[in-house]
Amino acid sequence: MSSSAASLAFLSRRPVWQVAYLAGLAASVVVEVWGLAARLADVPMRAAGFGSHQASTITVGMLAMGTMVVTFWFTFVVIALARFARDPARIYLGLTLPLLALSLLVPLTAQDTAVSTKLVLAAAHLIAGAVVIPIVARRLAAGKSAVVR
Repeated sequence: MSSSAASLAFLSRRPVWQVAYLAGLAASVVVEVWGLAARLADVPMRAAGFGSHQASTITVGMLAMGTMVVTFWFTFVVIALARFARDPARIYLGLTLPLLALSLLVPLTAQDTAVSTKLVLAAAHLIAGAVVIPIVARRLAAGKSAVVR
């Protein structure tokens, strides 16, 4: 059995909340490494938060923390879809993909933020989505077994 087949088998037996958190944890690591690479490339890691006009420092760990905060809250949606939706994977993709696109507005419209930083932050959103969304969608498509142990 290949390692990807083994990991798919493992994830299909886990409750959806565990899969969501494991995917979020993996995305947090990848996004934080992306942020560290940006720092090494001398991208100024300062950005204005939503609604703010003055940039503040993006410290090490903030990208991972942001990823886990979104994972935490959206996992409640994932659990509800797994329990009550007729086709949870389709609905999940119908929600997450537009929300991911919408989330790009936050870094791309940030005030007092360098263009290079905006691009790094927007890419971080896409990276996190590329890690989390397919994993959770596959788990939701696997069926209702082990939904919420």
